[in-house]
Amino acid sequence: MKVDQSAVVPQSRLAEAKRIGALLARLRHARRLKQSEAALRAGISRNTAYRLESGDPGVALGRVLRYLEAIAAGVELKALLAEDEPSLAALTQRERGRRVRGLTAAERQELDF
Repeated sequence: MKVDQSAVVPQSRLAEAKRIGALLARLRHARRLKQSEAALRAGISRNTAYRLESGDPGVALGRVLRYLEAIAAGVELKALLAEDEPSLAALTQRERGRRVRGLTAAERQELDF
């Protein structure tokens, strides 16, 4: 029988589980892996990977660590939590919008209000 862990876990711990899940999803995205591929590498189902990335507190810690190893071999959990992983920084850089060219004087004048 499946038990909903979110009913017995304190709100602060639920927030931590959601943060870990979001960081794992972000790291997977930064490494350009599909969720199904990462789940296959970790030896877990895609549904478990989805629950893990959603922050379900019922997912065992061992599965979290296997999933992390499948996404980024050698990266420790503390490095993930500190967001001290180069591919996360590269993803942030890719997401940041960049201006292709500088504004001309006429464009600056038009924007000056």
